[in-house]
Amino acid sequence: MTTLPPERVLAPPVALSTLRKGDAAIVIGVRDDHLDVGDEVRSTLAQRLLELGFIPGESLEVVGSIWPGADPIAVRLGRSMFALREREAAAVMVTRTESHEP
Repeated sequence: MTTLPPERVLAPPVALSTLRKGDAAIVIGVRDDHLDVGDEVRSTLAQRLLELGFIPGESLEVVGSIWPGADPIAVRLGRSMFALREREAAAVMVTRTESHEP
């Protein structure tokens, strides 16, 4: 797993999949399950997420989810928006920074 240095982590790490609409967080790492995503170059989920920009230190916000089940969730990362399935969101480890909604 690629991670932030411990001195930069302010709150206990949680999976992005546990956050709800309005929650803001900082990426601290991406867990690698070593299973390929089915493309020609046999990329892993962690590789794909890192390539999309889910790198340690990046700020993100959960901006929406599908009801019921919250799968997928919509995440704003920088100026981009991504829809992540449960498996993808569970691989991104974050530390919460604030919530924008109750």
